Amino acid sequence: MNIYTVGKVTQGLANFILKEGKQNQGVAIAYDSRNHSKEFGESTALCFNANGIKTYLFENLRPTPELSFAVRELGCVAGIVITASHNPAKYNGYKVYWEDGAQITSPKDKEIIDEVKNVKNYEEIKTISKEQATNQGLFNLIGENIDKRYLEEIKKQVIHQDIIKEMGKKLKIVYTPLHGTGNILVRRVLAELGLENVWVVPEQEKPDGNFPTVEYPNPEDAKAFELALKLGKEKEADIILATDPDADRLGVYAKNSKTGEYMNFTGNMSAILIAEYLLSQKKQKNELPVNGVIIKSIVSSTMANELAKEYKIAIKEVLTGFKYIGEQIKLFEQNHEHEFLFGYEESYGCLIGTHARDKDAIVAVTILCEAAAFYKKNGLTLWDQMIKIYEKYGYYKEDIVSITLEGISGIEKIKKMMEQFRKNGIRKIGQYQVLKIRDYELGKTFDLTSEEEGKTDLPKSNVLYYELEENAWCCIRPSGTEPKIKFYIGIKGKNLEDATERIKELKKSIEKMVE
Repeated sequence: MNIYTVGKVTQGLANFILKEGKQNQGVAIAYDSRNHSKEFGESTALCFNANGIKTYLFENLRPTPELSFAVRELGCVAGIVITASHNPAKYNGYKVYWEDGAQITSPKDKEIIDEVKNVKNYEEIKTISKEQATNQGLFNLIGENIDKRYLEEIKKQVIHQDIIKEMGKKLKIVYTPLHGTGNILVRRVLAELGLENVWVVPEQEKPDGNFPTVEYPNPEDAKAFELALKLGKEKEADIILATDPDADRLGVYAKNSKTGEYMNFTGNMSAILIAEYLLSQKKQKNELPVNGVIIKSIVSSTMANELAKEYKIAIKEVLTGFKYIGEQIKLFEQNHEHEFLFGYEESYGCLIGTHARDKDAIVAVTILCEAAAFYKKNGLTLWDQMIKIYEKYGYYKEDIVSITLEGISGIEKIKKMMEQFRKNGIRKIGQYQVLKIRDYELGKTFDLTSEEEGKTDLPKSNVLYYELEENAWCCIRPSGTEPKIKFYIGIKGKNLEDATERIKELKKSIEKMVE
């Protein structure tokens, strides 16, 4: 990731936009706190400008979901975010969004990559001075006005503003942006809603692309919470929150009222807790649409199926990657088949509302804090409520086995592993018999009980999904962003202890399988 590779990608994308004849719509550009993100953002804007394409560059770092919002708000043809999300400091990245506000999907992604590959010589990369671009009305800075409109849309998702006001002085929140983009907007939205007791971890408050207090700025990693937990204990916080550097993922700890201990929520748990709160409260207020839908990735908790049954709404599964959830939102707006209520991935990302078409930790913080206020008024912590959800729907647990294989040889090993799994036709994983196999690469399903063959209804992807007995499952896929092969697993236990033991055993079985 350097000025030349950024220039090549931007020139290729500019050529694509010009071919589509959509250059007059312009492109929105945001960047996070990583080293050189600002420079990459500005050089991206000037390359578009040199191609006669207007740009709207955020004046300072902003969350990724706000860029998704800005694309549609400004009527842009595309959006760019310079970010490596939750990855270590040495990385950076270039995310492309299209006019629906979602990351690009097939076939557009392949068509754009072809244009990038066609830029054979770095001399083909056009650029222009900022002064020239500004004078021609091509280079435009944006900021406060978009912030205000974005937060207005987020606040529309609030269900019980009266309860937030009532509990505003009582609920205690500790938050860390992990040196990233979330700080200003998270504090602002919570203050505007009336939540007064918000403490930000001082050592992690300011943007810093070196992430000096964490090895890995990822709210999925317990180590990222060390300073936040320390402050949380000092302040006797009800909830402790962390957003990743581009503020699209949210990590959560909440107090167990019985032990006083802070308990960690997985991405599945926080998503289910938010979904149950939204659905139950909308139902109580008679605001639950009859054609409502939850959209989840295939590697996320199957507990959402139970919520869908309870509230008589639809559930839709998509491939891993929030762009596929964004794609479904657009489709449902066109065909009116469903009304989007909530979307989530196991990797700590969810979306409430349709203001953005990507996972949004700012709106997740907002609704989670509202839920915390609601349950505190009813004498419950978020952890207490999570236990009630388990008691209501069953003790679902999920985990992941992730194997890193670096370099070209690693890619080859991952490829061979996937080929081997297909060839061997796994019939048992751990203690569980395989009931059905979904092979998304072949687009086929295999029912091992009836020996019937069917079709998957999702795009082609190198993914194997095993439906196991006793509501267990396993999904194998190479990572799309890291040199890893991932094994996602889920079970349903008889109680919390049984569920914990079952997921541990299944995880051990997977680890032995790939030794």
